[in-house]
Amino acid sequence: MTCKDFPRAPVQLFSSRPTSQGWLSINIATTPQQAGTSRSDPLGISTMKLFTGLILCSLVLGVHSQWMSFFGEAYEGAKDMWRAYQDMKEANYRGADKYFHARGNYDAARRGPGGAWAAKVISNARETIQGITDPLFKGMTRDQVREDSKADQFANEWGRSGKDPNHFRPAGLPDKY
Repeated sequence: MTCKDFPRAPVQLFSSRPTSQGWLSINIATTPQQAGTSRSDPLGISTMKLFTGLILCSLVLGVHSQWMSFFGEAYEGAKDMWRAYQDMKEANYRGADKYFHARGNYDAARRGPGGAWAAKVISNARETIQGITDPLFKGMTRDQVREDSKADQFANEWGRSGKDPNHFRPAGLPDKY
């Protein structure tokens, strides 16, 4: 007798039904009826399940890499904002704050969507905090605070939109900045 004399029976290797061992089990059957499959699907895995699983895995991996990129951009954008703030404090130049607002937002937004998001969150938080502290420590009125905040936000949006921050650069500001 040779191997050709024995009929070949399909074998179901995976089962989608829960078993006592868990969801994945090996099920060896000798006939298609025992395996619960047809001759066109010898492994018992439907094409739709396989396709759905592949799509789900690729989406999860793709979203994961996009989130990691977003957080990296946000981190670098926050560093750009901090650098602009430090430069503004170091320069201590009257009338240059709008330039540094625009420059920080411009640099952060160039990092990508994460950087633009970080710039917006930091800018809005800073303006909110200044709305509380400026009347207390600088003696500004609410109207003065509102006008200054409006001008700062304009410079912030100018920079985030990719426009040149030098539009706000005051005459005489050292070239270092």
